[in-house]
Amino acid sequence: MPLMDTNLDAFITRWRAASGTERANYQLFLTELGELLGLPRPDPASDDTRDNTYVFERRVDIRNADGSSNRGFIDLYRRGSFVLEAKQTGRDLDSDGWDRAMLRAHAQADQYARALPASEGRPPFIVVVDVGRSIELYAEFTRSGSTYVPFPDPAHHRIRLDDLRDEAIRERLRLLWLDPLKLDPSREAARVTRAIADQLARLAKSLEAAGHAPQRVAHFLMRALFTMFAEDVGLLPRIDGKGAFTSLLEDLSDKPAAFAPALEALWHAMNHGGFDPRLMERIRRFNGGLFSEPDVIPLTRDQIDLLLQAARADWRHVEPAIFGTLLERALDTHERHKLGAHYTPRAYVERLVLPTLIEPLRRDWQTVQVAALALRAQDRPDKALEEVRRFHHQLCHTRVLDPACGSGNFLYVALEHMKRLEGEVLNLLADLGETQGLLDMAGVTVDPHQFLGLEINPRAAAIAEMVLWIGYLQWHHRIHKSLADLPDPILRDFHNIEHRDALIEYDGVEYVTDEAGRPLTRWDGHSKKTSPVTGEEIPDETARVPIERYIEPRKATWPEADFIVGNPPFIGASTMRRALGDGYVEAVRATWPEVPESADFVMHWWHIAADTVRAGQARQFGFITTNSIKQTFNRRVVEAHLSPSPQPSPTRGEGAKPLALAYAIPDHPWVDAADGAAVRIAMTVGFLPSPLAGEGPGERGVNEGTLLTVTSERETGEDAHAVTLARREGLLHA
Repeated sequence: MPLMDTNLDAFITRWRAASGTERANYQLFLTELGELLGLPRPDPASDDTRDNTYVFERRVDIRNADGSSNRGFIDLYRRGSFVLEAKQTGRDLDSDGWDRAMLRAHAQADQYARALPASEGRPPFIVVVDVGRSIELYAEFTRSGSTYVPFPDPAHHRIRLDDLRDEAIRERLRLLWLDPLKLDPSREAARVTRAIADQLARLAKSLEAAGHAPQRVAHFLMRALFTMFAEDVGLLPRIDGKGAFTSLLEDLSDKPAAFAPALEALWHAMNHGGFDPRLMERIRRFNGGLFSEPDVIPLTRDQIDLLLQAARADWRHVEPAIFGTLLERALDTHERHKLGAHYTPRAYVERLVLPTLIEPLRRDWQTVQVAALALRAQDRPDKALEEVRRFHHQLCHTRVLDPACGSGNFLYVALEHMKRLEGEVLNLLADLGETQGLLDMAGVTVDPHQFLGLEINPRAAAIAEMVLWIGYLQWHHRIHKSLADLPDPILRDFHNIEHRDALIEYDGVEYVTDEAGRPLTRWDGHSKKTSPVTGEEIPDETARVPIERYIEPRKATWPEADFIVGNPPFIGASTMRRALGDGYVEAVRATWPEVPESADFVMHWWHIAADTVRAGQARQFGFITTNSIKQTFNRRVVEAHLSPSPQPSPTRGEGAKPLALAYAIPDHPWVDAADGAAVRIAMTVGFLPSPLAGEGPGERGVNEGTLLTVTSERETGEDAHAVTLARREGLLHA
């Protein structure tokens, strides 16, 4: 037996038999664990905490809501890596007392992480150790004050002592100590996703050069890429050890004439389900509209090879949070040159999604956890199960709306975090005695139907819907290692992404004409050319569209939702007419006179969402706006909602209570998804303060806002800058 195995066996045997308290044993346990993994030992502690970058018993000062403070000690702290809280419960894993002890330890570690000086930044991990029994990992890679979630997911975040025999687990712990950001799955996923998008762009360009219409090319490639994903997650059968689609492409690479009929047959089978005679296999039914018209573009041998290169990538690791943006650029003739440009990083998206909807849901969940464990301790397991089932049902019916959803990155991030939360709920249900069979029979789960979008660009709307399905299936595969348990059809046409305007509805559009009846035209608002003088991009005035007049414009209605989040268009008041056309701007301004004409375009979304929350029709909303929101012409919109309304609103009626800000970052770096440009933005989250503030964990008052201020930022060689944020709590003003 190799020496490593001998040492490992001795470590496991020694600590499995350990008893006593964590005070007596935790430092020795962690020291020996470090030696086993080849990690450096903690340093001696200094009186000056600024020097204590890797120590036991790191001192922190915890500030209380009343202004007082008390001192705490982190069991093991490694700056930039983790806060570790140790217990030695002496209880069986997953027992009643063990669950409560670990829940308290997690809460304490989270409190310590929040109490660290802003100059040190928040570590990406908190670790909860039951000495000699288990190690639990929780991650928060944005490091901005959001919730730490089970890592890598709720099914695999708990490392038992025997799990240390797995080299992959030991390597995970080494990286936790030595290079924790390498554990951020979005980093590698971003690299893979960029490479795949580049391949698809080359193929799209080749097909368009052959004379195929861009819209037809886009739909063809969307079906093709979902087929690639389907084979990599096991939704298509394997042929001689290869995915069915890859195998088909290899067979057809020297038979291009057979490509179109062969692929059409496969897509027809995927749409309806049934036996595929060429593959000699049963194909599951996908449906959902994606394969309802299996139009296949005939490909040359070289084009089949390009498709085959993309199919050989591992589609399980595509990052849905950025894939939509890159795919939209790859499929758009005008946007393809921007494919190498920056995209909105996932960490930036999470910085808004988490406080807008995930943190309120997690506060609800924390209340339910405490209640359920108390009921179990009172020997009332049925009531405990009922409490958790009720929350799960609520979670699976929570709706999230992005009223300017683009290619769906905000909705996907919301879906993933709600799936993470659902995993924790299902774990507790199992601990309380709910069998997997009953969970499966219930058939209720967080899925794409809860994530609603409005999008004016038809291609982006279609991509958003596909991104949500890829993300949902990817997450299910990650947790269950299979999709075999999913019922047919795999895809459902929920109509949750609507292709329409978010601000106005109208009876029709007519062209404005000159005296001779000829349509007047304007710049199309997006086509650019390179200036021969400055070399910069300037509007291409030869790209013209007719000037339109909107007939009977009226306020658009938004789908009902519990949370509203998104990144509406960055268009200043002074450039709205040039970008959108006189007819549209006049229709919007006539329809929404409550929004000053001097306000930026995005403030229309802010106003509608604020009205919706104040009317009690949604819990919270959060938007990205330009950082000019704090300037007078935009601040007026915010101030109007933070004050009692003298006039009734059609949405909220009379006597509506004023809104409050739950969260704000007034100036933050951002990457505009439209063109990859670096811009400065603000983030704001609005909510309706509770009159019962302070009487329960879910009841928040007007003085409980969080203000984050960027104190430093540096380039990292990636799309997201490393941002240090200072945090303040209290009443937030416009």
